[in-house]
Amino acid sequence: MPKKPIKSKENTDKPEDKDDLQGDNHDWRDDSLAFFESEEISEGLHNQFMDYITAFEEAEWVTTFDVLVQGGMELPRPDELDDKQLSAKLWEVIRGLAMLRMFLYSTNHLSDRELYEKLCDDVLQEEGPLLLGCGDSACHIDLVSSGSEEDNELYLRYYADEETRRDWLKDWPDDIMPAHEQPPFDRDRHLPSRDQAQWCHVGKPS
Repeated sequence: MPKKPIKSKENTDKPEDKDDLQGDNHDWRDDSLAFFESEEISEGLHNQFMDYITAFEEAEWVTTFDVLVQGGMELPRPDELDDKQLSAKLWEVIRGLAMLRMFLYSTNHLSDRELYEKLCDDVLQEEGPLLLGCGDSACHIDLVSSGSEEDNELYLRYYADEETRRDWLKDWPDDIMPAHEQPPFDRDRHLPSRDQAQWCHVGKPS
C-alpha cells in the first residue's frame, strides 16, 4: 500500500553522492553499536544474515539496465519496436528481472508500451548493489508505491479493496476518493513471483 506523502521536495543528491555511499558503506556498521538479536535465532540464520550484509557492503553498484545488457539482452528504444515486437521484448525483460530476483507488481494500469517505456526510462536506470548468489533475497517493485499523489490515486482507483479505501478516508478525510475501476489490462496475475517454484532457486549457488 502506498504511503501518504508528507511533502514532496526537490532531490538534491549529486552524482558524486553515489560514490560516497559506496565508499562509506562501512560507516553505518559501527562495531560499537549494539544490535538486537533474539536468543532464539539459529547460528545458521545469523551467519546467513551476516553474509548478506557483507555481500551488500562489497557489491558493485550498477543499473539493472546495464546488467541485462551485459548478460546479452538487447534493449531497443520503444519507438524502434512495433506492438508485437514490443510485447515480446517486455516479457523477455520481465523474465530477465525475475532471474535477477526482481519482481514487478501493480502493472495493470499500464499498456505493454507504457510499461516497457517506464522500465527502460525509469526502473532499469536506478543503481543498486549487484548481489549475485543471494538467492533468498528479492527486490519487489510496486509501480504505484512511491507515495506521490499520482501513485496514490492509481492505487486507490485500481488496486485498493473497499476496506482499504474506507480506512484511507478515515485517516485522510479531506482526500478525494476516486471511483473504483477495473484496471484496463490483465497482466499482474501472469507476472513471475518469488514464491513460484521456477524462481525460488534462481541465483542460488549450486
